[in-house]
Amino acid sequence: MKEVNVSVIIPVFNTREYLKRCIDSILNQTLKSIEIIVVDDASTQNIKEFLDAEYPNTDNLIYIRNETRQRPGGARNRGLEIAKGKYISFIDSDDWFKIESIHLFKY
Repeated sequence: MKEVNVSVIIPVFNTREYLKRCIDSILNQTLKSIEIIVVDDASTQNIKEFLDAEYPNTDNLIYIRNETRQRPGGARNRGLEIAKGKYISFIDSDDWFKIESIHLFKY
């Protein structure tokens, strides 16, 4: 992906069962210049294995892991360190965007 308009940061702590709905809601947006940053906040579930199996060819999906729990704020800050988007959005891993929600960003 060349240009990123929106970086969506998802802090994850043991919410693997909700994560697919969350990520799919981002991938199904009409705006395609989105990067998705999944910050695994020292989950005991294997989030990386899940992402590799569900999204093997998703170039705009970035995974990073905190080895010690930083809580949601710390995980969001970790995502901010690598975000490339002109705009930043946060979503909890057990939430989702309605279709065409992200196109409301003015860029």
